[in-house]
Amino acid sequence: MPPATPRKARPATPHTGAGTDVTLPRVTMNMAMTADGKIATASGGLSSFGSPRDHQELLRLRSLADGIMAGARTVDQQPVTMGSGSEKFRRARVRAGRSPEPLRIIVSGSGSLNPEAEVFKNRFSPIIVLTSGNVPDRRRKMLQAVADDVRSFGTSQIDFRAALCWLRSAHGIRDLLCEGGGELNDALFAAGLVDELHITVCPFIFGGRKSPTIAEGAGVPRLALARNFKLQSIRRVGLEHFLVYGKD
Repeated sequence: MPPATPRKARPATPHTGAGTDVTLPRVTMNMAMTADGKIATASGGLSSFGSPRDHQELLRLRSLADGIMAGARTVDQQPVTMGSGSEKFRRARVRAGRSPEPLRIIVSGSGSLNPEAEVFKNRFSPIIVLTSGNVPDRRRKMLQAVADDVRSFGTSQIDFRAALCWLRSAHGIRDLLCEGGGELNDALFAAGLVDELHITVCPFIFGGRKSPTIAEGAGVPRLALARNFKLQSIRRVGLEHFLVYGKD
């Protein structure tokens, strides 16, 4: 496996995520959705539908993050590399004291991530795979052959709080950007780990009871258990609306 680009060390400064917990990175989530709240079609065949302006916003948010996190299906189903995108954003990262490219974190609780996914063919920065303790040895070895590190947290399900604490202590991740999908997002919401949510609302209607939304998973059984966020800003650019929510 070709060596990945070494990460540039950053000075230790106060920076907290999930409220005031200094052991956690600050987690920002960025998603594009249709006007009816879908992030892909029911078949999963169309999951990228934002405008070029939305894509630039994604790259801007990546430039502010030490690490980028995505779920296995997001990586499997799209030819993504999880990189900075261009020299402009690499320079911005370096000016801010970050490495030219972000650490890439892929979440696969079952270890079912495709080892031939496009992301593994681009070795510009380290790739870490997070799994649960239930991953069979065969799958783990396949992932170890293509990733820079494979780590397990929790038994039947990933313990995301423990995983994020490790990312901060072992890799200096102070700002983490999550890019979905819905199952990963729901797990982070349920654990109370999301500090800020960026949503691009696009002028489409997908419909379909099987079309995924921003947060899938088990969800909450009643309103009293819902995760509360406060709208911080909203702006319209062309036919899209860009919303930012912060933890209430």
